Amino acid sequence: MLLLVTSASGANGNGFGALLAFELDGRFRGTFVEDDRIADPRGLAIQPKEDLLFLNSGADRVLAISSQGLVVRDTGRIEGLNPGGGIFGPDGRYFVGLRSARTITGLPANLDTPPEYLLPPQVVPFPRGFAFGHDGRLFLASGIGPNGQGDNTILAFTLSTALESTRLVADPELSPLDLAIAPNGNIVVSSEHPFGAVDAVTTVREYDARDGHLVRVFSPNGKAEFGKPRGLRFAPNGLLHCVARDEVVGFDFASGECLGAVARLPRLNGQALVFFPN
Repeated sequence: MLLLVTSASGANGNGFGALLAFELDGRFRGTFVEDDRIADPRGLAIQPKEDLLFLNSGADRVLAISSQGLVVRDTGRIEGLNPGGGIFGPDGRYFVGLRSARTITGLPANLDTPPEYLLPPQVVPFPRGFAFGHDGRLFLASGIGPNGQGDNTILAFTLSTALESTRLVADPELSPLDLAIAPNGNIVVSSEHPFGAVDAVTTVREYDARDGHLVRVFSPNGKAEFGKPRGLRFAPNGLLHCVARDEVVGFDFASGECLGAVARLPRLNGQALVFFPN
């Protein structure tokens, strides 16, 4: 098992612009894939049936990667895709947040047909992570975009009733960067508030998926720098991990305790992370 992290480049952080691999003890292993189709990589997700890693490339394409680090599927360049995060849905499709279109699109796992919108274009000012809840609802974090415009909330969509949506979370201290569903069914969100501020407060926040009330706030408590938190993932052992600037930070989800940095690398500028068998 490896910890894989996408490191942004260019305007998204001046980092490595690569998919990086770490051992579970935090040792840096190097670049996982050397392929020029991986540019300014963003979202990551594992396709469980085939143990393939799906990666959203800033080169406007989605790639599927084997455990040997080989690209085995490629959508080819999709004009204007500008993908953000990605997850697999209950129907087996791979869903991608679109930064320019401000919505979510879906692709079949074999990546052989064009994407189809799951939600209408411009559904939020700027998508900042999404996940399907245990009850089938889709939770979408609506945050602040690079241009400083947007809002700070979480929307819940009931897809079976003509995309009916509700504003689930109203938290004045939330500025979401990614969203995941915890084993208990609640929503966890990485937050930097105010977004982009030098003195921003960085946390992971847990919300009740039923009514959106704030359950807990996970803070670094001096055990990690936790600057610019982004992607969230639960490890196979149930610990919560969040990639941030120069480090990946762990949290004991049961107790809420910060475990400090589980991996460190200057200029990491992490966007997403997964635990991938090797």
